[in-house]
Amino acid sequence: MKRFEVYEMALQMVSALRPAVERIRLHDRDLALQLKRAGSSVPGNIAEGARRAGQDRLHHYRIAAGSAGEVRSHLAVAMAWGDVDQATVTPALSLLDSILAILWRLTHP
Repeated sequence: MKRFEVYEMALQMVSALRPAVERIRLHDRDLALQLKRAGSSVPGNIAEGARRAGQDRLHHYRIAAGSAGEVRSHLAVAMAWGDVDQATVTPALSLLDSILAILWRLTHP
């Protein structure tokens, strides 16, 4: 089932974010905290949405997608500042692409 597959992928994405968060924290503690919160929001909203029905379910999946977009943006900002390199963020970005594709399919039946 796609909902549970995307939840597992979101947990993998959180694990993949750990090296980036640790490196970013050395330069910008606030950005690292924002990244950690946005990353944690993705699996949280997927899990909550899976327990809901109808429009409420879609609402949580859309929030998860928004948080995934926020993660992508925070990583881009950190790279632009030189706080983290492409190799560090590539695993998380790859998972984010897959997560966003699945969430799109779940919210646009």
